Amino acid sequence: CPINYNKEENYYTFSSTGDFDGADLVIPAYYNGIPIKRFTTGLGELENIKSAGIKNVMALRGDIPKDLENADRSNWHYKYAIDLVRELKQDDYGFCIGGAYYPEIHPESANQKDDIKYLKEKVDAGCDFLTTQMFFDNNVLYNYLYKIREAGITVPVMPGIMPITNAKQVERAIKLSGSFIPQRFKALVDKFGENPSAMKQAGIIYATDQIIDLFANGIKNVHVYSMNKPDVAK
Repeated sequence: CPINYNKEENYYTFSSTGDFDGADLVIPAYYNGIPIKRFTTGLGELENIKSAGIKNVMALRGDIPKDLENADRSNWHYKYAIDLVRELKQDDYGFCIGGAYYPEIHPESANQKDDIKYLKEKVDAGCDFLTTQMFFDNNVLYNYLYKIREAGITVPVMPGIMPITNAKQVERAIKLSGSFIPQRFKALVDKFGENPSAMKQAGIIYATDQIIDLFANGIKNVHVYSMNKPDVAK
């Protein structure tokens, strides 16, 4: 579902194309730090998304654009993803609302304790399920799951797995998520990073191993970050 931002009118347009009857789609609603006026969609207003059979919405902040990193957020309609969650819940669209979290720590959080506190507030505001940012060591997820369950967060969690298919993605992954890179994965990149086809195959195998381990440990669903490369998810 591509999303386009109308800079002049200050709103996002969600374009859903193709036959999706029977498909369990998730519309991503994120605002990248822009003070959004309204959400619209290629199918019509939000009320019409539901009538089109779409039941799920991911409420995300997204990455703050570089030119807005130091901007004054006091006049923004949505300062954080929780504001979007509250509005979707308050307007009673009846969507199943998803939220996101970092299994290590959000780059803007002072510490993990605060991170979990804010995550609990987001769930209490109306999130029905959570999807994680990418991670490359499953023990990171297992440790965090224990902590959030102890904090009273009981909604389903869908781990996010990103197959690294080229060496340049590693640097971007660390920058975006602050992900811990295990030695085993570093060795993989060192060995195959200069060979694109081998790196793609090795990255998919590594991600597959992660998914198998997750399933073996009771995880029922995963989200694959394919980065607009559907062949990777296959």
